[in-house]
Amino acid sequence: MGAAMRRIHVGNALSAFGLGFTVPYLYVYVAQVRGLGAMTAGLVLAVFAVAALIVLPFAGRAIVRRGPLPVLLAALVTAALGALSLGIAGSAAAVLVSASLLGAGQAVMQPALATMIVDCSSAETRSRAFAMQFFLQNLGLGVGGLIGGHLVDTTSAASFTLLFAIEAAMFLLLAVVMTTVRMPHAPRIEDAPAAGRGSWKQLLGNRAMVQLCVLGFVLFFACYGQFESGLSAYGVEAAGISTSALGTALAANTLMIVVAQFAVLRFVERRRRSRVIAAVGLIWAVAWAVAGYAGLGHGSQEMATAAFVSTYALFGLGEAMLSPTVAPLVADLAPEGMAGQYNSAFALVKQLALAVGPAVGGPLGASLHAPYIVAFLVFSLGITVLAVRLGRRLTEVQDQPWLAKSRVVARGGAPVSTDV
Repeated sequence: MGAAMRRIHVGNALSAFGLGFTVPYLYVYVAQVRGLGAMTAGLVLAVFAVAALIVLPFAGRAIVRRGPLPVLLAALVTAALGALSLGIAGSAAAVLVSASLLGAGQAVMQPALATMIVDCSSAETRSRAFAMQFFLQNLGLGVGGLIGGHLVDTTSAASFTLLFAIEAAMFLLLAVVMTTVRMPHAPRIEDAPAAGRGSWKQLLGNRAMVQLCVLGFVLFFACYGQFESGLSAYGVEAAGISTSALGTALAANTLMIVVAQFAVLRFVERRRRSRVIAAVGLIWAVAWAVAGYAGLGHGSQEMATAAFVSTYALFGLGEAMLSPTVAPLVADLAPEGMAGQYNSAFALVKQLALAVGPAVGGPLGASLHAPYIVAFLVFSLGITVLAVRLGRRLTEVQDQPWLAKSRVVARGGAPVSTDV
């Protein structure tokens, strides 16, 4: 691991650590501490998603034309301003404007950091690099949330101001660290077509990337989009899970990722990417079946709780398998110099899934227990089917990157002209 990659990983950990301070407490802060009500708090969460959907189509073009580092620095400053202003905002309008800045900055960080990892890695090291990124992100979120929980006081707005100030400081510290990164030379396309026209037309012409985006939507919709909405509502309403047990389940998910990430990496890095994703679909189908037992079975409350915690742990195992698989595949499908555009497109798909998932899963999980479990079990099996179909579209090197004979990444799609 070179010096640039080490700094990028430190940056990932810092940003996740800062987010962990505030994300679990955002709803309580807006609705109760600032006294703005549940409606405003719900709008704040929606603003995060809307801001991401607005900026991501343009972020890809900016990364292609200017490189990931300048875009990342702009995103970090924007997010820091949003976090700092959110900590002192007292009105609904100020809270919503601050949330839009924070949400936009956070959304652009993801593809910018991913593109920096692509530029600083090779086909042989990329899976390990993304696995490390995912590991540090989860570790940072967990540690940040744990420390933030001890600092926060729902009777004191000042304690929340401190949390948001720490988050802003983490973003600014990350910006300082990133300015020391010496990025290797990567192609920049000065005449990149405008977002929404030529660049997106070219991306949509890459059939493998389109299939991966569809697969990615189902992945995020059926897993991440259910963690804090449908699945938690199902656990409380159908399985009688207590709030403390729900917290234990979320901790089990993070613990599984932290403990299993590199053991899983040894297993997946020499196997076909499409088959690894297909296996994740089967593991998640088992997870939904176990969740079905927790809420629809007739065992004791202790058995239901154990089954529910096991569901989250199984999801964590699948996540650990995906982290060194999906993100590197997005990069390897991108034509030369277009990794930023492809990363931004995939991040956009993720945001759409995370916006739709809770809206669909929440009501289903709270009231229609059996249909909810059956529907998402089918979605998980659909992941397996889509992954197998994607494998037929990939080249051997894209599906099995260790076959690459050189340090140059084999990329999919038509080559991109850099002539002016």
